[in-house]
Amino acid sequence: MKAVVLAGGYATRLWPITRHRPKMFLPLGERTVIDRLYTELEAADRLDTVYVSTNERFAPDFEAHLADRPYEKPQLSIEETREEGEKFGVVGALEELIDREGIDDDLLVIAGDNVFDFAIESFLAFFDRRDAPTIAAYDVGEPERAGGYGVVELEGDRVVDFVEKPDDPPGTRVSIGCYAFPRETLSLLSTCLEAGNDPDEPGRFVEWLYDREPTYAYAFDGAWFDVGTRESYLDAVSWRLGGDSLVADSASLETVAVGSNVHVMAEASLVDAELERAVIFPEVTLAGTTVRRSIVDEGATLEGLDLADAMVGAHTRIPDGSRE
Repeated sequence: MKAVVLAGGYATRLWPITRHRPKMFLPLGERTVIDRLYTELEAADRLDTVYVSTNERFAPDFEAHLADRPYEKPQLSIEETREEGEKFGVVGALEELIDREGIDDDLLVIAGDNVFDFAIESFLAFFDRRDAPTIAAYDVGEPERAGGYGVVELEGDRVVDFVEKPDDPPGTRVSIGCYAFPRETLSLLSTCLEAGNDPDEPGRFVEWLYDREPTYAYAFDGAWFDVGTRESYLDAVSWRLGGDSLVADSASLETVAVGSNVHVMAEASLVDAELERAVIFPEVTLAGTTVRRSIVDEGATLEGLDLADAMVGAHTRIPDGSRE
């Protein structure tokens, strides 16, 4: 069985933090988002190759990242785009990748910005028992949240309705961007696209597929985060830290109040600061500054600020204008 990690997006909702880095490289504790996923896929005996689908712009970053890691299964498969407007859409890019790599095998497809706490091995075992298209599904609990995803209705574990990003969600169980397809199903990607269906959302393929082929859902409890916004990323960090803080040994803190769910990285220098639910990247300098529910990228210098619900780009300098 092969796997594809979808990592070709440009994460514009997380700019400026992701303007020059893939969002999959955002840290979650001591590891990155994608390293959590690579570790799971590396351990799955059922998988022999993991194609990492990314774009030309970020391909060197992924190549360097993999070169510095012990993984054996991942290999890059590069989509020929360099900006958001050139993208083929997720379904279109997946069809192209299958053709480009000559994939003729059962296929696991998983979004690279997924953070979850179920075991991939369990999902694949469920897929093997059904021997049919399979999705992972999670109850987000609130209709307002469900509307941003593919909403799933089940009878037992069979999908009997699937609506992608509905205005009025009929339920709160959603597809999380983790799919397994038998090899025989892969040719239907072209059929779906030729019928004029949306090439951008993988859920559109499932929406088209479920009443043509029996399709099943692996419903799980626990935690799931779609790391696509500041809020969802900080939610994932908070889940990972569990209310604690993580401060690098090389960080310098002087008169700093560190609250819960705070990650301060290497060589940061903080004086007279307060932090709560925040991610502070390497070599950040804070003086007389409060940071709440915010992300401050590497090398930024902030002085005399009360920062809340914000994202500050790398090497930004914001001195307090009242100080000389």
